[in-house]
Amino acid sequence: MRIAIIGAGISSLTIAQNLKKIASVSIFEKSRGVGGRMALRHSPPYEFDHGAQFFTAKGINFNNFIEPLIKENIIKRWDARFAEFIDNKILRTISWNAEYPHYVGTPGMNSIAEYLSTGLNIKLNTKINKVVHNANNWELFDDDSNNLGKFDWVISTAPAIQSAEILPVNFKYHKDLLDRKMVGCFSLMLGFKKPIPLLWDAALIRNADISWISINSSKPDRGNSFSMLINSTNAWAENHLSDDSQSVISHLHKEITRIIGHDTGNADHVCLKAWHYANISKQTQSDLLIDYDNKLAACGDWITQGRIENAFEAGLMMAQE
Repeated sequence: MRIAIIGAGISSLTIAQNLKKIASVSIFEKSRGVGGRMALRHSPPYEFDHGAQFFTAKGINFNNFIEPLIKENIIKRWDARFAEFIDNKILRTISWNAEYPHYVGTPGMNSIAEYLSTGLNIKLNTKINKVVHNANNWELFDDDSNNLGKFDWVISTAPAIQSAEILPVNFKYHKDLLDRKMVGCFSLMLGFKKPIPLLWDAALIRNADISWISINSSKPDRGNSFSMLINSTNAWAENHLSDDSQSVISHLHKEITRIIGHDTGNADHVCLKAWHYANISKQTQSDLLIDYDNKLAACGDWITQGRIENAFEAGLMMAQE
């Protein structure tokens, strides 16, 4: 059996690892690296986890999965000093610890995806443009109309709306994909020659246009250069995704400065990433989208909620089915 998987995030890699012994699995990823939103940006001397910031583990399957990665130091606990803000006022502070561990990949969040990639057939820098049925097979074509091969099954792990664009309209769950509303987010990456004196390493912000600030350099096995990652709210991003990057950066600088009481306008390094499909609210309908008649499927964290454990669980369930 030949299986094509579109996308190389956690769901995709989990599916492939669980099926590679019984099928020939090929993964096609449009980016230059694996991991999807578990992303790492190198901008020497700074580095940024500019997608997923951390994760927790609740279920047995996911805890069993991460246990060997913890032993191999691919995953470590981030015992951050955490603060919760209401606008520019600190509501409470706590220290994360072993009682309810918060984890990160080391030396970057993408390290987990790289570990999962071992032994898999992955074609990077390959954007799938269309999926065409021919006789008893599916054929995949890239942006340059190159035929990438024939497959018995095609599984898209791209964001829901992108999966709807790639998979043919006779996919049984095509409307379900269109109904899954994913929302955007801006990630602002700032590097400083001198550390900003803060009493916390990670902060959740409410009642503002930014929702999250973290000192990326406070995470385990990061470099010594002071780096800060800021996420806008999904609501603000949805209204400004078409704005020019400089106006977005300017506004986020003003918000950060107002909230933390330190001017971030003197940053040594500034970079902005616009995530068009960053998150999704908790879904009431979380059935797997498997079309057995057409041998097509779609999968991702968006099946339930946009978290790393959800992405893993979705991939595991898809592989089992």
